[in-house]
Amino acid sequence: MSVDKDAVRRVAELARIAASESELDRLAGELNEMLAWAEQLAELDVEGIEPLTSPNPMRLRLRPDEVTDGNRRDDVLMNAPNARNGFYTVPKVVE
Repeated sequence: MSVDKDAVRRVAELARIAASESELDRLAGELNEMLAWAEQLAELDVEGIEPLTSPNPMRLRLRPDEVTDGNRRDDVLMNAPNARNGFYTVPKVVE
């Protein structure tokens, strides 16, 4: 795949990047180098290789799924500016 000056101009326009005419040739060359590198990566045989999320194997630390500090509704509602019948009361915003 190759990128020419017109394609670079169009991409720069779509990305709202100001690129002068003198920069377009340099940018086209840089983009072509990047695309060539990506094509080299696509040629690699990765069959049977597990996806890697980190170079260091890690396990997530799990905690027991236990309810703590439950039954404290009244303590929590003490922080509310307005509460009624065990619920937060908020002003009506939609008629």
